[in-house]
Amino acid sequence: MNATTSTWRPKDIPSQTGRRVLITGANSGIGYHAALELARHGATLLFASRDRARGEAALARLRREATGPGSAASEAELVLLDLASLASVREVAARIVADGRPLDLLVNNAGVMAPPKRLETQDGFELQFGTNVLGHFALTLLLLPALRLAVGGVAPRVVTIASIAHLRGKIDFDDLQSLRRYAPMGSYAQTKLADLMFAFELERRLRAAGLGICSLAAHPGVANTNLFQVGDFSAPERAIRRLFGHAIGALLNSDAEGALPTLYAATAPEAECGGYYGPQGFREMRGGDVGSAKISAAARDMAAAKRLWQVCEELTGVQFPV
Repeated sequence: MNATTSTWRPKDIPSQTGRRVLITGANSGIGYHAALELARHGATLLFASRDRARGEAALARLRREATGPGSAASEAELVLLDLASLASVREVAARIVADGRPLDLLVNNAGVMAPPKRLETQDGFELQFGTNVLGHFALTLLLLPALRLAVGGVAPRVVTIASIAHLRGKIDFDDLQSLRRYAPMGSYAQTKLADLMFAFELERRLRAAGLGICSLAAHPGVANTNLFQVGDFSAPERAIRRLFGHAIGALLNSDAEGALPTLYAATAPEAECGGYYGPQGFREMRGGDVGSAKISAAARDMAAAKRLWQVCEELTGVQFPV
């Protein structure tokens, strides 16, 4: 196998025993299946969820399903984290850093996808940009002290989940919060482009600072996750999204299959710092092979990435290095 294309399955995950992992949005979809496989291979999980009831139910399910001699599911811990609240992000990060234990892997997985109406976070940001971008930006930088404690063996990793939607994205610096015009999928594509730019810019800054932490990105292709079905939608739209989800389930990836690129970026020894991985089937929408994913010219724009980084620092009040 190599970092370009590989037929890769959960059985190829090396032992994760001793690794401490935080996954945002771990209670469902890709986040859940990534957490499940990491627990099966021995990782100690910080199982982040915005909702306590859903988080507890998903964690109970994981403990039932993550069986085997190497499983560390019994050690998984529920972390209540609302990425739409910078106060919640700060509180969770401060608690993790204060306990003094290393963090080996951060998976920035949680996300909001295309609510039909413009909504805002607790801090007044457009919900998708505030959650998908600013919440993860702040969380990552605030957790750098814990990630730095893991330096010494296998390099700690930050894996940020992007999307093939980034290929249609454009960073509108004059209207990042979609105040002038809100287009649900346009705003979502902007956040996924921003996530990919963040992952690349983070890698450049980590490398320049010599921190020994690796930043990567991945995308699931098109997977039948609850992003399609959960949200502030009318009853007819929910029904349409459920039907669309069933079609995706029949024709494209399941959420378990969609988790493979995330797991590859998080665990494969051959995954490269600064890499971006996805499925290798038709238009990267599905496929058992995991390999290097297509990157738009906009995502490679280093000047725009630096500008976006500065904006994120200003909006969150969190700066690099922490």
